[in-house]
Amino acid sequence: MKTLRLILGDQLDRDLPSLRDIDLAQDIALIAEVMAEVTYVKHHKRKVAFLFSAMRHFAKSLEDDGIQVSYRRLDDPENVGSLAGEIISSISTFSPDRIVVTAPGEYRLVSEMLSWQDQFNLPVIILPDTRFLCSLDDFSAWADGRKSLRMEFFYREMRKRYNILMDKDKPIGDKWNYDADNRQPPKAGLHIPTPSQFKPDAITVEVLALVEKRCADHFGQLDAFDFAVTREQAMSVLNQFIMERLPYFGTYQDAMVTDEPWMYHSHIGLYLNAGLLRPLEVITAVEAAYHAGAAPLNAVEGFIRQILGWREFVRGLYWLKMPEYAEFNFLQASKPLPDFFWTGKTDMRCLSQSIQQTDAFSYAHHIQRLMVLGNFALLAGLSPKEVNEWFLIVYVDAYEWVVLPNVSGMALFADGGFLASKPYAAGGAYINRMSDYCKSCYYNVAEKSGEKACPFNYLYWNFLARNREKIGGNPRLGMIYRTFDRMSPEKQATVTIDADRFIAKLA
Repeated sequence: MKTLRLILGDQLDRDLPSLRDIDLAQDIALIAEVMAEVTYVKHHKRKVAFLFSAMRHFAKSLEDDGIQVSYRRLDDPENVGSLAGEIISSISTFSPDRIVVTAPGEYRLVSEMLSWQDQFNLPVIILPDTRFLCSLDDFSAWADGRKSLRMEFFYREMRKRYNILMDKDKPIGDKWNYDADNRQPPKAGLHIPTPSQFKPDAITVEVLALVEKRCADHFGQLDAFDFAVTREQAMSVLNQFIMERLPYFGTYQDAMVTDEPWMYHSHIGLYLNAGLLRPLEVITAVEAAYHAGAAPLNAVEGFIRQILGWREFVRGLYWLKMPEYAEFNFLQASKPLPDFFWTGKTDMRCLSQSIQQTDAFSYAHHIQRLMVLGNFALLAGLSPKEVNEWFLIVYVDAYEWVVLPNVSGMALFADGGFLASKPYAAGGAYINRMSDYCKSCYYNVAEKSGEKACPFNYLYWNFLARNREKIGGNPRLGMIYRTFDRMSPEKQATVTIDADRFIAKLA
């Protein structure tokens, strides 16, 4: 039976379910660069270039394995611009008996694929994506009957299931979570290693020119593009992280330093999410570093929790709650995204730093995303739809399954508490403690009101005041509301005046 096997741009794994039983004599692997996937949101130029180059390199590796590959380039005159259109073209060319694809990671594509069998008048087999460590059925079974879904408890079950950092039935070190040891601010004299860099080869150079031409109006820069684009290069990034960055990852994973976007983070999320790295091989390599004495337990546990816990958890939550999850707006936030999210031109140093490096590298680490960008969006009452779209556009590792729970659930509390037990709101003191941004900011983080006060300070209290009906009963916010209630009426009124003035300027 001749099979057309569609490989999506984030499925660049030779062990992909839809490739495992391929018949080299007659099956065809279809990989297509299509504008529909480039522009359903206008992805960062760097993300498009990374995926197209990785796709072309992956296609070459499949051909080296003896697989017949039909590869459609974006600039091919015959390119019709959509996945469905390219399948129709391939049906005409190859006359397959059926179509096989591994389930995509985004709800919109699954919805489209469910109509393909009738559209193409051929069997369309959608296989479960086994590249994750918790199947969707297993996650649904774990979530069933629980009043609240908390990542910590899910993570413990995953640790036990895969025997990661375990001493029989107990966690190594007798603690499941070392987060309390992983919140140190940056200190003077830190040596931050240079990240892995790869000079573009001929394939990548060609892709960069194509993206610059076809995506000229997209956000972001392509200068000094140096991402890994093959599995071998991605493995090199992982190994370099383990050797040079992992020992300090835990201690400084929340720290932010001016003009140091990479810090001690791994920078492998894009490779995991595109299929160039596999989660279990990453986890076991990091665990092995601990057992070899090359990295401390707080760093290793904190890193593994991000992959074995958080990554698997948000994916499970996404599929459990879609499509309704995309519409959640518990706090009824509705203000439009400010223009400076696209330009970085703002006097708030923390925001300008995070946005400018996002423009340059399509990257910001998780605290910049959550406690600077997401925190501002929460406090200012920005529209969840607009904030989600921005995050999906600007980051190279961004796909809806990971963006939507992190933004709507973690950053914006738009889901009302499915993911987080309380809003992750903070004033300027947090950013001042965890970064050096405030030292060179136009605003004064020590001032609580007035034109020169850090906007995070009064926006924080204003957020609590205006959302009291929604979140005032949250037990984790009780002490904070009692502090607000002890403020004088004049001070509370000043909070409102300052916040209204600032938000009016955003418009």
